[in-house]
Amino acid sequence: MDKAGRIVVPAELRARLGLVPGPVDMVMDGAAIRIEFPVTDAVVERDGILMVPDGGRELTPDDVRELRLADQR
Repeated sequence: MDKAGRIVVPAELRARLGLVPGPVDMVMDGAAIRIEFPVTDAVVERDGILMVPDGGRELTPDDVRELRLADQR
């Protein structure tokens, strides 16, 4: 964090998650801060399942595993 309180999300992580510049919400979560990206109310149906429309690159099984492991750390 710099002196102005800004936090930089590393480019590799932004690319992996498909993050793009724009507004975010910051939520207190115990002793942590959670960054949430606004979602639209729009949903699409795929094979009978309601989903948020595509907003980034498709995650591979390895990406999902890494995200799950990171959440446990």
